[in-house]
Amino acid sequence: MDVYADIKEIRYKPLLCSNLELVNFGELGTTLAERGAFLLNLSSTNQLAVSWWVSPKRTRSYPYARVYDTLSFTGKKVTIIPIMKDEGKQGDRDFLQWDTVALMSLLGVHVVIAYYADATRSPRYRHKVTNQRFDLNQIRREIDKLPSYQSDALHWNLSQIDNVEGVGQMALKAYTDISQSLDVEMHSLTSAEKRISVLREDKAYFMDYSRALAQQAQKREFVTTQPKEQLTGIKAKLTIKNFLGGHYYWTCDEIEIHENHIFLIEGKHTRKGKLPSSGDIKDALVKMMLFTNLENLTVGGINYIPVPILKLTTGAPLDLDTLTNKQRHLLQILSQEADANGFRVLINDEYLPSYDLL
Repeated sequence: MDVYADIKEIRYKPLLCSNLELVNFGELGTTLAERGAFLLNLSSTNQLAVSWWVSPKRTRSYPYARVYDTLSFTGKKVTIIPIMKDEGKQGDRDFLQWDTVALMSLLGVHVVIAYYADATRSPRYRHKVTNQRFDLNQIRREIDKLPSYQSDALHWNLSQIDNVEGVGQMALKAYTDISQSLDVEMHSLTSAEKRISVLREDKAYFMDYSRALAQQAQKREFVTTQPKEQLTGIKAKLTIKNFLGGHYYWTCDEIEIHENHIFLIEGKHTRKGKLPSSGDIKDALVKMMLFTNLENLTVGGINYIPVPILKLTTGAPLDLDTLTNKQRHLLQILSQEADANGFRVLINDEYLPSYDLL
């Protein structure tokens, strides 16, 4: 089933964000190795909420959960995304896509497009690298510009795309140097140059090319059941268009149509735990940010009212009385967040009660 909708803006109150540690600018390199999100202290009057992506691919290492943790900060929010990540011929290779930048713009998050400048050889695979590290000087130069930048995240992110040619060339050179110094064969440099050239053309072509890739990923995910999902309903392709002209090609884990309402269900599953991990839940909450702000939703040309639902499933029946204090607190805050933003939380086959009843 194909679902289409528009989104003009995001109004959402995140409540499950983790407390962010405040670090000084000189500690940036160490902190990037240890924390997925943190507060960066630039001066006595300037702080940034910073997150970073291990890979430009959104399905690796919970990047949305990291971004989510910065969203309660009232100042500028920044996320660092590598333009590409090549793990070597025996590993994966991913490239930045426009839809990622467009989504961050919609969330009011400033993107710093970065690149990996160093790595170590994998101890397990001959032609694979690990422990990749950013060019900190390049990141620092970009972050230095943010305190005095007066325009919004959208304009900043568009300027990052304008400068993507230089970052792409630095990334390609860095991987060439890594390959030579570690004697590790990387993926084809020629094909990487072609992918980077797409970013160089212009934003419009970049958007179109990225959408085509995102559509392919949507089709693949549509026929795949993830190991962290336990689902019973109909899976659907959900295409969201935003005011930037960006298209988000998602899959909706389950949909149910009840008269003029359509339930949009995002599922997270744990096989052994009492609850899915907080990272899984926060990852799903970014979907709730989109689902709770949808307009003009149609299926087969018929308009429906969306009802966003976060579905948490467990391998064994859940008894709320057996939860730890930490798990109970998580559900209490999650219930508050659902009430504040207009979505429902379903645990196995029962809706989560109001937070004051937990």
